[in-house]
Amino acid sequence: MIYSKQYKERIECAFAAFCKVVLRNAAFNAYRDIGRKQKHEISLEYLMEEKYFKPFTTDSYFEKQSKPTVYHVCGKTVIIGNEQLGQVFSILSEQRKNVLILYFYCHYTDAKIGQIYGRSRSTANYWKLAALKQLRKELERLEHEQETNTI
Repeated sequence: MIYSKQYKERIECAFAAFCKVVLRNAAFNAYRDIGRKQKHEISLEYLMEEKYFKPFTTDSYFEKQSKPTVYHVCGKTVIIGNEQLGQVFSILSEQRKNVLILYFYCHYTDAKIGQIYGRSRSTANYWKLAALKQLRKELERLEHEQETNTI
């Protein structure tokens, strides 16, 4: 099919107008995204001016703990080196301590733990999850107390 020169120019103008609209909308989207980021970002210069902000952290993975906690379960000795974990672990009931130690340190399955206590696998799993929930709650409470004491 043969098109006239005038028709081709009209098509080119329509395409150029379409491209301009697309580019304008892309620019609007880019400016909007940049504005959203700027609302939530804080400059490092501002953070460095603050008195109490420390722009670094120190890992304490391999620091020696002052007093490890020792537990004996099913003829096995388990040493908990983390002082906070040992402190919170002592708050748990004997059954919950034993379930967590058997699961995480002795690598027993829920079925095996349930068999030891004469219960089902799902009961042992419930005990484990309840103990973890209590452990997490106590750790958060202990951390909150330490934060308030340091302030």
